[in-house]
Amino acid sequence: MANDLNARDSKLVQYLNEAYGKEKELEAALQAHIKMAASRATYRKRLQDHLKETKAQAKGLERRIRQLGGKAEAANLPGPEVVSGAASKATAAATKAMAVAKAPVHALRGTGEAEKLLKNAKTELWNEHEEIGNYLSIETLATAVGDRDTAKLAREFRKQEERMAAFLQKLIPQLTKAVVTEEVPPAERRAASNGSGTRSRPAKRSSSSRAKPAKRSSSSRAKPAKRASSSRAKPAKRASSSRAKPASSRAKPGKARAKPAKSRAAASRRSTARAS
Repeated sequence: MANDLNARDSKLVQYLNEAYGKEKELEAALQAHIKMAASRATYRKRLQDHLKETKAQAKGLERRIRQLGGKAEAANLPGPEVVSGAASKATAAATKAMAVAKAPVHALRGTGEAEKLLKNAKTELWNEHEEIGNYLSIETLATAVGDRDTAKLAREFRKQEERMAAFLQKLIPQLTKAVVTEEVPPAERRAASNGSGTRSRPAKRSSSSRAKPAKRSSSSRAKPAKRASSSRAKPAKRASSSRAKPASSRAKPGKARAKPAKSRAAASRRSTARAS
């Protein structure tokens, strides 16, 4: 009995019973979802396979709980001492009744067939992550207390839930697109694409308007630089020409001095001629 277990085994039985109760709850939900997925063969086949895994997991958990000296009960209660006798039976019956009651509710939700399947897949993904959390906790607990068999069992079941979760993560986008095709008119889908295109146009205009002032400012700065360089070069040429002119003026007196020398020679020649 659970009351005769030590603290180690009592905690293991508690966590195993929580996972066991979740598996039993999902059996009824999966059966209802399989019936609703008749139009999608791949989805339906995967649900059928996972239902088999779920039933096998429940049996494996029940077997391990008995090996530890506990009793498998489909209840999620805070402690192994509560999971016994009439209280555990009443809680197990309530859990099963809740799971069965959810099936017709799932069949009614959604505005169309695609959306019903989408909501089912989202619920299944939520349940898979809860189960992954359960088995990860059991695996860690069992490893910490040296229970290799329980840790191995939890690790194997966790990998099965992770594979199902990965399948659902790929399926949900497909079902969402099916909802769009089934419930959103093509004209409205095109209008949405056109609206997204008009938003990109202002961005192009703003970028071009910013580029134009940059070009103007660069050209305006370059022009004064050219003018300044030309204005500086002109005074340099004028200064050089003004200095060269006095040099030529100085050369003229030299020529003027040469003329008197020639006049003196001619006068002497004249005087000699007269003397002779």
